[in-house]
Amino acid sequence: MNNPIDRRVATALQSYTVLAVIAILIGAAVVPYAASVAEGDEQYVAVVNIDETISSSSSQDTVQKLRELRSNESVEAVVLRISSPGGSAASSESMYLAVKRLSAEKPVYTSVDQYAASGAYYTAVPSDRIYVTPASLVGHVGVIGTAPSDGLSPAATTGPDKAHRGMTRDQYYASLESMKRAFVGAVMAERGDRLNVSRETVAEASAYQGGRAVQTGYADEVGGLEAAIAGAAGAADISEYQVVYHNPADPRGLLFLTGGSEAGGNATVAAKGAPYTFQGVDTVHFLMIYGTPENQQVVYNSTAQGGA
Repeated sequence: MNNPIDRRVATALQSYTVLAVIAILIGAAVVPYAASVAEGDEQYVAVVNIDETISSSSSQDTVQKLRELRSNESVEAVVLRISSPGGSAASSESMYLAVKRLSAEKPVYTSVDQYAASGAYYTAVPSDRIYVTPASLVGHVGVIGTAPSDGLSPAATTGPDKAHRGMTRDQYYASLESMKRAFVGAVMAERGDRLNVSRETVAEASAYQGGRAVQTGYADEVGGLEAAIAGAAGAADISEYQVVYHNPADPRGLLFLTGGSEAGGNATVAAKGAPYTFQGVDTVHFLMIYGTPENQQVVYNSTAQGGA
C-alpha cells in the first residue's frame, strides 16, 4: 500500500474503528445503569441541578425531568441543587408548579449552593426542607418589569393596544402586581407556619444569608448537599439507596453522583439580549431575578411597593 491516499484512508478507517469501540464500551456502561433505574430493582435519590438563569428553555428541560422523576417508581426522593438568581417570571412559575406536583407524591428537598434568589426561591418553596450553606443567599420575593431603554420606534399598529406592546399601562401594572401577589402568596402558603417574618416583610423582597435565612424561616437548616440527600432519604424511609445526579440539559441523562461531572460556573445575574427580544423586536419582559438586567429600563419594580 504505497499510494499515500490509500495510506490515509487506512489510517482514517483505523481511527473510526477505535472510536466505534469506545462508543460501544461507553454504551455498555451506561445502558445497564439506565435500565436498572427504569426496572425499579434499586432505590434512588435523584439530585437535579438548577444552576443557571431561569429561561423558557431551561425551565422546560427541568419541568420535563421532574415529570419523569415523579412517574419513576425507582426514584424515592428528589433533591434540588440550586444556584440561580432566578429569571423569567413565567418560567419560574412553571418550575414552582412542577416542584409542587412532585412534592405531593415523594419527598423533595432543596440544597442551596450560591443562591436561590427570586424565581429560583419561588422554585424551591414547595420543597419539604430547604438547606443552605453559611454563604447561601435566599429570598428576594418580587417581580421586575423591563422595557427597551431606547424607547419605541414609530410604527403603524393594527389596534390601539398594539402601541402599548399588547397591553395598556394600567393592564401592565396590574399584571405585575398579580404576579407579585401570587409569588408572595406561594411563599406564605408553603412556608407560612415556618416564617418568622410578616407577609409585608416578605413582600419587601429582602434576601437572607445562611443562618439568618434559617432564623427568618426562609430556610430550614444549615447544611450542604450531603445533608440534604440524607434528609430526603430519611423522609422517604430508605436506608440503602443509590444517588443519581442530573443536569436537565445534559442529553446523557442521569449519572451517578460519584461518576458524573458537576455543572460548574455561576449563573449570570445581569442578563443581556434574549429573552428580551423576539426575532429582533424588543419587548417588555417580566422577571423574578436578583439584580437588574443590563440594557433594559426597569419601568416597574413590585418589590419597591409595600404590602401584597
